Amino acid sequence: MDHADSTRPASRTLTRLTAQPPDAILELISLHAQDERERKIDLGVGVYRDEAGVTPVFAAVKAAEDRLLRSQTTKSYLGPEGDIEFFRRLLPLALGSDVAAERVAGMQTPGGTGALRIGAELIAAANPNARVHVGAPTWPNHAPIFAAARLELVEHPYLDPANQTVRFGDMMAALEKAAARDVVLLHGCCHNPTGADLDAVQWQAVARLCAERGLLPFIDFAYHGLGDGLEADRQGLACVARHCPEAIVAYSCDKNFGLYRERVGALFVLAADRSDAALAQSNLLSLARANWSMPPDHGAAIVRLILEREELSALWREELENMRRRIAAMREGLARLDPALAFLTRQKGMFSTLDLTPRQVAALREEHAVYVAGTGRINIAGLAPHDLQAFAAALAAVR
Repeated sequence: MDHADSTRPASRTLTRLTAQPPDAILELISLHAQDERERKIDLGVGVYRDEAGVTPVFAAVKAAEDRLLRSQTTKSYLGPEGDIEFFRRLLPLALGSDVAAERVAGMQTPGGTGALRIGAELIAAANPNARVHVGAPTWPNHAPIFAAARLELVEHPYLDPANQTVRFGDMMAALEKAAARDVVLLHGCCHNPTGADLDAVQWQAVARLCAERGLLPFIDFAYHGLGDGLEADRQGLACVARHCPEAIVAYSCDKNFGLYRERVGALFVLAADRSDAALAQSNLLSLARANWSMPPDHGAAIVRLILEREELSALWREELENMRRRIAAMREGLARLDPALAFLTRQKGMFSTLDLTPRQVAALREEHAVYVAGTGRINIAGLAPHDLQAFAAALAAVR
């Protein structure tokens, strides 16, 4: 076959691909960057920003990086489980001190997304027929992650946008129909995209239902410390750990340590006993080896150093608490300006989803230079005090 024949469409592979739609948030970022209006407000991109509009590097992170730069002697591989001491130090922070370490399998992962993906593949290996039950709306990347592991995602109601409350009765009725060994995907705190979390009584009910029906809780714990604080934010997870013999937790350090681009996460697998934990660990190592071989080290080493040293840990906790308070202050400020936004003070974390039509979202962008995701999700941490009045006025104008 000559060269001309080899380029015919029939013999080409890539031409058979189907074009994929662009990411909506990335499109929104581009539109905001092109907008030349001086007083524009970006509430689309999901990162924390301070009052100057900057995603800061923690002082504790800078100090840890300086220490790492001076002390690190090699860049050799660590292994598919990553930094083992990072994992050991993170375990009590994420899960609390009541969970027995011998009951836990897991590893460092490339961000919380890597933890979700490797957890999904572990489920698929153990039970390829498992269905993953998740409340709608949820983080948009949940669906493709579980689909990539060839697991079926089953949606149930979660948020009532009209009154901004959890549709808990509908949620529980849906989970009552789940089959034994199915998976229930839960947000540990600071629900993305709604900010509407389960309360203590609801967590108790979900945990008991999972235990009684043999369902596997899978908790996405991406915003630890940004809701009510480090201890309070893990109470739902602690409730699940008390009631259920098994659970999976995908943990992200990207937000609460400000390490977005370093991709720092961990997967924790709570097993019924030491034997099952060892079995899970052997499978996780095999899955990690096939997916990323070895995880990136720099960010995890930073977190390890912070958690190892009392002075750095104290500084980090202070900085995290300041972030949490700033987010809460933006919620309270909006609620004071507009009684219709009072629900924001009942919700937690960086995000809430406003009950906006596509026409209203477009009007906010075109007429008021306010950039909001097409779903109505807003990043509360994208607001500064000087933005509150303008944002409240823009909302009132498009309603």
